[in-house]
Amino acid sequence: MTKLQLIATAPMGLEAVVARELKELGYTDQQVENGRVTFSGEFADICRANLWLRSSDRVLVKMAQFPATTFEELFEGTKAIDWAEWIPEDGEFPVEGRSHKSQLTSVPACQSIVKKAVVEKMKEAYGTEWFTENGGKYVIEVWLRDDVAMITLDTTGPGLHKRGYRKLVTEAPLKETMAAAMVLLSRWGPERPLYDPFCGSGTLLIEAAMIGWNIAPGLRRSFNSEGWPLVPDELWEQARNEAYDAVKDDIPLQIAGSDIDPDAIAVAEQAVKKAGFAREIKLQVLPVAKIKPAGEYGCILTNPPYGTRLGDEAEAEKALRQLGYAALYLPTWSFFALSPSKSLEHYFGRPADKKRKLFNGRLECALYQYFGPLPPRGEK
Repeated sequence: MTKLQLIATAPMGLEAVVARELKELGYTDQQVENGRVTFSGEFADICRANLWLRSSDRVLVKMAQFPATTFEELFEGTKAIDWAEWIPEDGEFPVEGRSHKSQLTSVPACQSIVKKAVVEKMKEAYGTEWFTENGGKYVIEVWLRDDVAMITLDTTGPGLHKRGYRKLVTEAPLKETMAAAMVLLSRWGPERPLYDPFCGSGTLLIEAAMIGWNIAPGLRRSFNSEGWPLVPDELWEQARNEAYDAVKDDIPLQIAGSDIDPDAIAVAEQAVKKAGFAREIKLQVLPVAKIKPAGEYGCILTNPPYGTRLGDEAEAEKALRQLGYAALYLPTWSFFALSPSKSLEHYFGRPADKKRKLFNGRLECALYQYFGPLPPRGEK
């Protein structure tokens, strides 16, 4: 079997979460770095990783890594790769790039050099001077950091957060990958209640339900690498059948959410229905001051509104204060709130038990964690 070096890219701060997901999938040979986790795999693992990873952005094949302080070094290093093994004669191969702390600072110029090198290599392999590029898509990326170039091939296409259940969005939606990471970091399990008092378009609730039922998040979508000669249809079929067999939709879920905005609830209802959880996830229009989640030893998991997001600082502060009041009446519950606000602990009324720095897009936030008591032994 051909061994590949695969890369699961990770939003800043979520590298350890992605690494843990990969370990649970059986990929223990891994290296964790800023923004990515590199792991060993085979062609079938391109399918499995794309279908199952919840908090990663995309899955890449690491094609080569080499020093590149000049355009000539970049050209020769790229041309040394056997591109015809991966890209058929009619394949579309756009080049993307980025550069950080490197002598080759012009990203467009680097992209042009890499494109030229790939074309020259493929000319030699296919004996032609022209490529139509009207077939499958093979996105090449050149990453330059500290004068070292890494060339990758994107197996995913549109980011892994594109699950397929959310067509409409609220004013400031939480990315699906971040929502899934929040659920994983909370260590919530389906035997416990979960409630989101600022549920917006319902993303946190849906991601929790998918985790509770062990549904692979990529089951509803397609990927760039489907149809690649090296990743044949039977590998995708096998991976999807494995994922379908792993679903545990007989587990009862105690998941609910609310929002003060009726338009947001309408959007959430559509997303919940599209995701297949219309019976399992309960939604209602309700201000946070009036929430009464059912059950004991549950989790409040939420992304509260904030002024820079919704344009009303006073309303955002009021919402945080009301969340703190609600916690007083839920002494057995744990609270997890993702917010850029430096004042959340003040409004909540006490310091967080733990804070974790995360980035919601480009916005620096903290996941404020308040741990409630564990259920008594033998009690769910």
